[in-house]
Amino acid sequence: QVQLVESGGGSVQAGGSLRLSCAVSGGTFSDYAMGWFRQAPGKEREFVAAIRWSGDSTYYADSVKGRFTISRDNAENTVYLQMNSLKPGDTAVYYCAAGVIFVGFFTNNYNYWGQGTQVTVSS
Repeated sequence: QVQLVESGGGSVQAGGSLRLSCAVSGGTFSDYAMGWFRQAPGKEREFVAAIRWSGDSTYYADSVKGRFTISRDNAENTVYLQMNSLKPGDTAVYYCAAGVIFVGFFTNNYNYWGQGTQVTVSS
């Protein structure tokens, strides 16, 4: 059974940084493309970033491009999301997801999900 556990969320002031981690167990991590999504209260879950199994290609939502960086360590079965220059609009629950796919930008592309970690950015 594949399990994903996010960590690293918290509260930060605008302009600050956070680094999210997602540890994957129970499967072959290098088989998966990984994605980060977020969901703000009253809104649908939206794509944030994705990375191919090899780590050689990354993709970002326009709203976070240039501020967020997705990376992975296949030896540690972990994917990361470095978030810089945070804005109040980045406030949401952040979810990581794993999929046996080339790469995915939609929630239904992914097979496995974490429980989410809260990120709150104050002005």
